[in-house]
Amino acid sequence: MKRSNTVITQIGAMGAALLFSLSAQAAVQEIRATFVPDPSNPMVNRFENKTPQGGVCVSFMPARCKALGIFSLRLPGLSFVTEQAIEANHENPRQGFMLTLPSDWRDVEVRHSTGETEVVQIRIAGIGGSWNLSYPPGVSAWARPGASWQSMWQSAPAPCMSTNFLAAGASYAQFFWLMPEGAGACARTPSLTIPYFRWSGIDYVYELRTPNPLSMRAGEYRGSLSYSIGRGMDFDMGDALIPSIDTVALNFVLSVEHALKVDIPPGGNRIELIPEGGWQAWLNRGRTPARLYRDQTFKIGASSRFKMQLECSIVMGNTCGLRNGTGDEVPVQVAVTLPGGIDGQGDQAVRRRPLRLDGSGTELFQPLFYVNDRPGTLHFEVLRDDMAEMLNRPGSTYSGVVTVIWDSQV
Repeated sequence: MKRSNTVITQIGAMGAALLFSLSAQAAVQEIRATFVPDPSNPMVNRFENKTPQGGVCVSFMPARCKALGIFSLRLPGLSFVTEQAIEANHENPRQGFMLTLPSDWRDVEVRHSTGETEVVQIRIAGIGGSWNLSYPPGVSAWARPGASWQSMWQSAPAPCMSTNFLAAGASYAQFFWLMPEGAGACARTPSLTIPYFRWSGIDYVYELRTPNPLSMRAGEYRGSLSYSIGRGMDFDMGDALIPSIDTVALNFVLSVEHALKVDIPPGGNRIELIPEGGWQAWLNRGRTPARLYRDQTFKIGASSRFKMQLECSIVMGNTCGLRNGTGDEVPVQVAVTLPGGIDGQGDQAVRRRPLRLDGSGTELFQPLFYVNDRPGTLHFEVLRDDMAEMLNRPGSTYSGVVTVIWDSQV
């Protein structure tokens, strides 16, 4: 909670670390994304993936990965080997090299320490690695009539998509294929029997959808998702290839940093209420002023929800009061106007919204984007009906302390 011209900053833990560990049957990896409001680009409000990459998006196609919005990770604990020969020209694709990935979107619930939850979505968008096989027959086992073995791996079989990545020797090759959303199995069939085949050095690419950080509380949100590996599982490589581990667990950490900054210009904390045009103009006309008021501007920067509250040295009903030296009191009405881009509940612009002691009407303001250093106004006013007593006491000074609070703890 901060008051008037004090900067409010909430900082969620920051970091960029990829954790990897192996148990007998599982691999664990961490995916970390952060949000920090950017004053130079306030309309861009999304998480940035801070997970260190490894594999194809680093070594072969960084520009393409960036264009596709995908990220690559290496899985050093995972390999697949055959327990029996891959027969030449087999009819069942499950008896040879086959892969099916969890390419559909999966929801992952991430939870803040306060219990608030959001949803992250992920899908596996491609896979590759290095394979080696018996020599003979060597890599030529994958050649087909009218097609070289290289074309069988550089060009992916449908529904997979090619990356044109291939590096090879006499008995090994490195490849990488992309997988469209919701696609089925991709398979290759050798023209010669392969007594032994091993696939290792596996890396995969994933696509990530993150929630709107502007609606999230500062701090860390955590969640996890496990993929199964093996026959008929999420990562299904057919019946011929046996995995070394049966699970990969992804731990998600979303780190949110927010800023709430309010600046009131020098002297703006001392408010003098006067009629429109000043006292002399009204005295010259000999009429009662319609009101006493002051509009005090301020600058606000906000990247997340906040509320506003009122505190008073003199309480009069649901608002603050002013008092003269003899103890006479009058109420002062306080209201706020906020810049465009801050929603006052239900897609409402905030124009002269009353500030009350019970907080009603100002319980929640939600930036629709990062509002940075934009002008707002505090309105202070004594209404005509409340001025009668003041005008009956000429030369009297009424004063009081009104505290306006911008509070990010919503």
